[in-house]
Amino acid sequence: MNYNIPSHLSELPIYQKAMDILVLSRNISTYINQDLSYLRHDGSEDANIYFSGDIIQQSESLVPEIEKAQAESCSYKKYKHLDSLERLIHRLHLNCNRLQHCNSNGRDYLPILQIELKKFRRLQRNWMMTL
Repeated sequence: MNYNIPSHLSELPIYQKAMDILVLSRNISTYINQDLSYLRHDGSEDANIYFSGDIIQQSESLVPEIEKAQAESCSYKKYKHLDSLERLIHRLHLNCNRLQHCNSNGRDYLPILQIELKKFRRLQRNWMMTL
């Protein structure tokens, strides 16, 4: 997905980390989906396959929320976007924890994503002080 972003925004460390998280979550999801896409013997599918799609959707939502918070002049609306960013990160952590229990070799890469999410949270706290 290509975003039309101002040039100064792409230089922000939080923006760059959000893009790293997006790329990493896409790669992990692709790897996990290959293992979980098969039907079980009883014809049912693995419910964890949906969590792998959720991490992509939530990762893709990080950048637009950063853009909206950065562009907003009203502090109330700015904090609304910051709260949304907090919820996205929380949901990403929860979905990573859920995927830790799936039957896939891709789950070995989830700790890397969780480390990146922790780094993102640190960057987010610093970035929030500058808004």
